[in-house]
Amino acid sequence: MPAVRRAVFIDALGTMLWLEAPWERIDPEAVVGIDPDRVRAAFIAEMTYYRAHTEQGRDPDSLAELRRRCAAVLSRELGREIGVATMMDALRFHPYDDAIPALRSLRGAGIRLVCVSNWDCSLPGVLAQLGLGVELDGVVSSATAGARKPDPAIFAPALAIAGCAAPEALHVGDSTDDVTAARGAGIDVLKLDRSGAGDISSLTEISDHLGR
Repeated sequence: MPAVRRAVFIDALGTMLWLEAPWERIDPEAVVGIDPDRVRAAFIAEMTYYRAHTEQGRDPDSLAELRRRCAAVLSRELGREIGVATMMDALRFHPYDDAIPALRSLRGAGIRLVCVSNWDCSLPGVLAQLGLGVELDGVVSSATAGARKPDPAIFAPALAIAGCAAPEALHVGDSTDDVTAARGAGIDVLKLDRSGAGDISSLTEISDHLGR
């Protein structure tokens, strides 16, 4: 008989929240005269670099250094100096409409909720600003865990926060890294695809898969 679910782990970007296109939000004066396609490609290169190094932003000092390196990537790709402040001002996150209702429903059912995401140490603050933090029992970023998905080690602190064993947890994420990491940790996983090609297309569907 399958274990009763006691906890749900949830990814952040692409699952609970989304990012406005930063190449459309950057201060126009900072990229004046640069082809929009080049601006877009430059931000994609910066974000790719960031995703590969999220665990290095462990504290304020190392996070500041990571952001300086990201701004250097952006500057190199644009052929123009872009400061950290200008880069960060172009980043704006939003919660998906189904995020807070789904979290509240799960907590109402007695489920422990932990965000597990490849992110730097600023993740708790980001979630708090979006109204998501108060709905969670804990937050685990790759920076605080010292491992990033697809490494299953990222789930060790989440299991400790939830106070449960791997078979009692369920992870929800939108990427193959989510699937690989969760399965490697012995945790069942639901892949979210809002177009309908995944296990679920909305966070409100999680409750249908708890096996309670």
